[in-house]
Amino acid sequence: MIHIPALLLGTAIGTGIGMLIAPEKGSDTRAKLKKEGKDVKEQIVSDFKEVKEDVSKAAASGKEKLSEEIEDLKVKASQKAEKAITFLEKQLAILKEKNKTLQQTS
Repeated sequence: MIHIPALLLGTAIGTGIGMLIAPEKGSDTRAKLKKEGKDVKEQIVSDFKEVKEDVSKAAASGKEKLSEEIEDLKVKASQKAEKAITFLEKQLAILKEKNKTLQQTS
């Protein structure tokens, strides 16, 4: 099983490194890196806050419904993880394209 937080952290670090070596003004790169990091953090915090709320609701709903709620929660958590991964993949694709352009001009 993939450890999602480690995957997200690795992707974020890779994105940061890619942005740091991009041929842009340093202050622009740092601003973009800060914004991307903040966006990723906000998305992850929001998604997992929602999952936490769902867990609380499931626990409160009683043992009979708990199994059903947990199954729904697994699906929802998986969807949120997929959404975060897709977001990071799009950012990586942008960086790859920038790097490709840089390689062609060298």
